[in-house]
Amino acid sequence: MNVYDITVKDNKSSDVSLSEYKGKVLLIVNTATKCGLTPQYEGLEALYEKYHEQGFEILDFPCNQFAFQAPGSDEKIDSFCKLRYDTKFPRFAKIKVNGKDTDPLYVYLKEQKPGNIKWNFAKFLIDRKGNVVERFAPADKPDSLTAAIEQEINKPE
Repeated sequence: MNVYDITVKDNKSSDVSLSEYKGKVLLIVNTATKCGLTPQYEGLEALYEKYHEQGFEILDFPCNQFAFQAPGSDEKIDSFCKLRYDTKFPRFAKIKVNGKDTDPLYVYLKEQKPGNIKWNFAKFLIDRKGNVVERFAPADKPDSLTAAIEQEINKPE
């Protein structure tokens, strides 16, 4: 099993198979719009713009589990991110990343790189074959991921 075997909901409640991202380097992030780390959206968008043409995608999964810092509908969250941070990367439906209702994607991610998600903006780097290669803490700023992203982008296929 790898990440491509998982189906998630987009922010319009439609099913999306992550197999649509086969061959891409992915950064999967649980996010929130009312968090002290919310300005990381700016850095995430900078990474997306820098590496997108090289086969890099950021998959944004809003999560309201941490101090209810992702309030509002999926539509409002998407609008906020686009208007405030001009984000262009895909945003999905709000999910749970811990507890009995953990989304299957996060069950899988945490099996590969163990430990509960401690806060908003935890990040998982996925290689072009769908394997979880690295996990980054919420406090790790997006620009600190550059070397790891470049390493995966530049790996021979």
